Amino acid sequence: MANVRLEEIKRRFNNVTAIEDITFEIPDGEFWVLVGPSGCGKSTILRMIAGLETATSGKLFIGDRLVNNIPARQRDVAMVFQNYALYPHMSVAQNIGFGLQMRKIDRKIIQERVVNVARSLSLDHLLDRKPKQLSGGQQQRVALGRAIARQPQVFLLDEPLSNLDAQLRDETRAELKQLHQTLGITTIYVTHDQVEAMTLADKIVVLNRGRIQQIGDPQTIYASPANQMVASFLGSPPMNILPAIYQNNSFDVSGQLLAIPAVVKEKLQLRQGDSCDLGIRPEHIFINEPPSHQLLETLGESVGVRVSVSEREASEREASEREERQEANESQLIVEVKLVEPLGRETLIRAALPGSAVVLNIQVGGDVRLRPGDRLSLQLDLNQLFVFDPKTGDRIL
Repeated sequence: MANVRLEEIKRRFNNVTAIEDITFEIPDGEFWVLVGPSGCGKSTILRMIAGLETATSGKLFIGDRLVNNIPARQRDVAMVFQNYALYPHMSVAQNIGFGLQMRKIDRKIIQERVVNVARSLSLDHLLDRKPKQLSGGQQQRVALGRAIARQPQVFLLDEPLSNLDAQLRDETRAELKQLHQTLGITTIYVTHDQVEAMTLADKIVVLNRGRIQQIGDPQTIYASPANQMVASFLGSPPMNILPAIYQNNSFDVSGQLLAIPAVVKEKLQLRQGDSCDLGIRPEHIFINEPPSHQLLETLGESVGVRVSVSEREASEREASEREERQEANESQLIVEVKLVEPLGRETLIRAALPGSAVVLNIQVGGDVRLRPGDRLSLQLDLNQLFVFDPKTGDRIL
């Protein structure tokens, strides 16, 4: 086992820069995930660590050893490819044990490791089959087993679960995490699936266009994204981004005004007419359902019930309700439902601001019944608001 360190790594293909100034260090035994959209350089970094690509410049260390000029077979790493790379003429047992056989490990040790690995991946009943007799998911697990059996210094996994069905992906993901906890081998895992990144990683490296956007533990990156790209990429459903204009101490969002909380106003340095992008996650948006004893205005209609009280109490309640109504209106948006996606326990709603192309993702309970065309009043938790620079994408607040 060993730590992995990259220092100012660059990779260019002719005039195209695939990787630019990548620097990070993975401590011994940790599980790191490289995540980002397709083409951002994740697999290129993994292949350079494996020795299948050569860095244009920079230094790459495995343990204390500089490995830039060391061939792949001497780096003591095991890589799992997205496309299996199994030997079609060998059985499952032979494929799993092939790397050990090439290293001339004792036959009894090979057999023991193969059986243990196959059992952990639910392959023990398939050891005599050839790859062509297996499903795609089973073949992928054989490829995983071959890497695990070697017990290398570093595991390199390039989207190993992408071809599995949903249930098997969840099960194998849990198995991977348990195996890592048991073996403690430094692991670098590449994926574009943010759920895999969040659930597996000790640390996440978010990449975009060949550059690192942010490094941190999953919860820190989710709660404090460095920029709009990170905020939008991590989270399911993704963060809602609302283009806005700052005016009169409020945010104008497609003609609807959102009051700025005092804590936000103190930290912002915006001038009248400045543009910004507001970010808010679906779990911080709620559908207004006014209690029956309050007189709150929703979608242009008054709802509620008045109770019989003394004239003074009625006056005080009326004033209180006006204040509550004004505060609620300053943190709400009126939207129109465009799409309803039932997911069982919850329902995902996609709703648009009237007269705008801006679409919001909203999560509601599975028992909520809505249809396209319905109009909703949404309450936003403005204390959970992110503010981004629309030009650079950097987080302002």
